[in-house]
Amino acid sequence: MVENQTDNPMTVKLGKEELVIRRRYEVISIANDFCIAIWFFIGSILFLFPEYETAAVWLFIIGSFQFLVRPTIRLLSHIHIQRIPESNWES
Repeated sequence: MVENQTDNPMTVKLGKEELVIRRRYEVISIANDFCIAIWFFIGSILFLFPEYETAAVWLFIIGSFQFLVRPTIRLLSHIHIQRIPESNWES
């Protein structure tokens, strides 16, 4: 059976420990959703203080832009371009 390249784990060495990331696109999507929640939460709090309304608006704009990123991440997880290894057959 051919192993799917997009599901290969990514390993990051941290001293004597290793961080293994599986299903990379899903992890990126979750991190994006987490950032969206942070921007909207902080923006909501900042709206309680009139002097911070401009910062709150910018956080909402950033969060809204990240809502556009969500379907892009999902699409990339389904469409993965990879390099075809060179072979001597065509030479």
